[in-house]
Amino acid sequence: MDFDDIARRGLVILGCGKMGSALLEGWLAGGLDPRSVCVVEPKPSDWLAAQGVGLNEALPEGAAVVLLAVKPQMMGEALPQVRGAVGKGTLVISIAAGTPLAAFEAAFGAATPIVRAMPNTPAAVGRGMSALVGNAAAGPADLDLAEALMSAVGATVRLEDEDQINAVTALSGGGPAYVFHLIEAMAAAGVAQGLAPDLSMKLARATVCGAGELAHRSEDSAEQLRINVTSPGGTTAAALAHLMDGDTGLLPLVERAVAAATARARELAG
Repeated sequence: MDFDDIARRGLVILGCGKMGSALLEGWLAGGLDPRSVCVVEPKPSDWLAAQGVGLNEALPEGAAVVLLAVKPQMMGEALPQVRGAVGKGTLVISIAAGTPLAAFEAAFGAATPIVRAMPNTPAAVGRGMSALVGNAAAGPADLDLAEALMSAVGATVRLEDEDQINAVTALSGGGPAYVFHLIEAMAAAGVAQGLAPDLSMKLARATVCGAGELAHRSEDSAEQLRINVTSPGGTTAAALAHLMDGDTGLLPLVERAVAAATARARELAG
């Protein structure tokens, strides 16, 4: 992407933990000049300190982009630190869950273009999924820029309205944890059938990783991929008879889980 405007006006990152660092790493790898980046981070990692960015220094006025990457519970205390960096034409991007656009408009003004982005932890390996939604002041160019920046760590989608971000938080935000638990469950099931724990975990991890990569690369739907693996009357079909049970199977279980997470996301958003 073209970093010319950022090079001229600067990019400010408020909070640079795992997700902020993953984004910064992607931008630097894409050609962003580290000298155009200012980071506000009270506990910088050794990696961050070695990148050549401005660290806890004076911030530029009217930066091109301000990324808010602190924990939601710290947002109210942290926002005043970057208020001076937000000027005319500054795009504010928040990757903090649970803090609505209205809270940022109250801090920076309703005329400030603001985009909420909901990435997930696979961003750390460049395979994240980020959902974006902007306020009324965020025009097509602002959303294009936010999408280009978030694309540094994976795929992106745009939402129609802000309320959808609660469901996104429940589905793709928490989704990696559900997949990790599936690995745990598969490994435990293998142990129950007589496999050694280390072997069973190795098989479960490799199977989930491989299936995910196949789903990523294939043009077939998830349904078709499942059918491709399932021989009528075979061993996989015997397992799917339980996993696809309409009352006790995986689908109703996951629906309940994602509904609970969505409800909790709404509660946290106030």
